[in-house]
Amino acid sequence: MKENYFWNTEETKREKKVYILVIYDIVSNKRRTAFAKKMEGYGFRVQKSAFEALVSERLYKKLLEEIPGSIRKDEDSVRLYRITGQGEVTLFGVNETIKDEEVIII
Repeated sequence: MKENYFWNTEETKREKKVYILVIYDIVSNKRRTAFAKKMEGYGFRVQKSAFEALVSERLYKKLLEEIPGSIRKDEDSVRLYRITGQGEVTLFGVNETIKDEEVIII
């Protein structure tokens, strides 16, 4: 089954949004689980070690500050891609349904 979804970070309502893709390879099960729980507060899991999110500029900067304290720099790897403008994701195979919703961290 093929499915597409789109985003546009240029649409400004109250605040400019940033589309991010976070992929990670974390050695320790404990750190990996904690990191995944942290990421669930920002967006949604799209693969076992990948999250997507559409967040405010403020939350993006907050995440940039939090990541270094969540990993061991000598063992783990995290990549955070900031994607601006319009985009399209094409999904193949088994995929979770993507919901268009804002994530709020309390």
